[in-house]
Parts: sequence; structure tokens; C-alpha cells
Amino acid sequence: MYFADMKVLIVEDEPKLASFVKKGLEEQRCEVDLAYDGQIGRTMALTNSYDVIVLDVNLPKVNGLDLAQTIRQEQVKTPILMLTAMGSVEDKLSGFEAGADDYLVKPFEFRELMARIRVLHKRSSDSGSTINVLRVADLELDLNEKVARRGGKRIELTAKEFGLLEYLMRNRGRVVSRIDIAEKVWDIHFDTGTNVIDVYVNFLRKKVDKEFPTKLIHTVIGMGYIMKEE
Repeated sequence: MYFADMKVLIVEDEPKLASFVKKGLEEQRCEVDLAYDGQIGRTMALTNSYDVIVLDVNLPKVNGLDLAQTIRQEQVKTPILMLTAMGSVEDKLSGFEAGADDYLVKPFEFRELMARIRVLHKRSSDSGSTINVLRVADLELDLNEKVARRGGKRIELTAKEFGLLEYLMRNRGRVVSRIDIAEKVWDIHFDTGTNVIDVYVNFLRKKVDKEFPTKLIHTVIGMGYIMKEE
């Protein structure tokens, strides 16, 4: 499948890998810009328009996590794919929290890279073409602008909190397990001893429910969580 007219920024300091990815994308008829350090990558990401940005984490001058954070702080909504040798749960969480939309661990197959870029591009294109708002009671989640509001009041969420809230709202009235959340929101499998899901649900509760009399996020003991009006 070709990706004519898709413009991709690659920020990667390993010349051989950067050249390999650039060549592969250009064979798929993508337009590709290349930056070998985070500082140049930041300038290019903030001054040009791209369909997808592919970032290494360990970059000279500005690392990939800081770069992703800067891109998001500047309100650039371009999908970001982290491409890195660091593949632990903590590494992935750090990437997602910085603003990444997906995470691919080196070494990787080029076909998988292309598949993930295709998904990010399609998701971004689809979300921009229609008004897309989820609602539960007085809670609204605007999927285009990436903004949450309750009772008309804006709620500041991190990228992962937004993803978790979106998943709960899409499954309103249905109990979702911690495993469901780990797979669908983080796209990774957690060890059974990891309580990161509970930690994030608590973060979300403080922002979404704490100041409002009607609670929307509920624990179902031994099973998981459910979003519904009390």
C-alpha cells in the first residue's frame, strides 16, 4: 500500500538507521525530512507541517522525551511514534506521558513500522474530518481538540489520562478489567503485580469526580472499573 502525499519527519541520530527508514518511506512515496539531533528536530517539527513524526529517544542536544513534550506544549497535534531501544514498561509509560501516540522498540521490522505509521495517519485523518465528542452525564470529551470538560469546566489531562478516560467513556455502562485497560490504552501487557492502572484511575478520579457531587468512575471489586452515573 502506498502513502502518496504523506509527509513524515524522522528524528534519528544513527545515520544508517535513519537512511534505511527514509529510503523505505520514500519507496512508499512518502515525503521525508530527516533530523540527526533533537534541536534540529524541534525546529523542523514546529515550523513545518507533518502527517507523522518518528522520534528516537536517545538524541543529542534535546532527547526525544523532551522533544515530544515541547511539540505537545506548542499545541502541535501531529501523531508521534517513538522509535527506541528502551522497551521496559517504565520507558513506554514515560514516552506516552511525554505525548507519544505509539511506541516501537528496536530492532523492528520495517513492515511493522509502516503498519503503525499507517494507523496513526488514518486515525489522525479520520478524527479531523468529523465532530467527535463523547458524553457521559455532564462530562464531555472532544476527540478532535483533545479537550475534556465537565459542567463546562475544562479539565487538564495528560496524554495517557485522556486515553484512559476515552476508553472508559467508550465503554460506559460496562465493567472493564485492568487487563483490558492495559492492552487497549497502553498497548502493553503488565505483570500482575503492577498497580499502574489503579494509580492512573485515581489520578483521573481526582480530576473528573472530586469536585462534583455525581461520581462517574466506579470500582467493581475484583473485576475492574465502570463509568456510569450513580
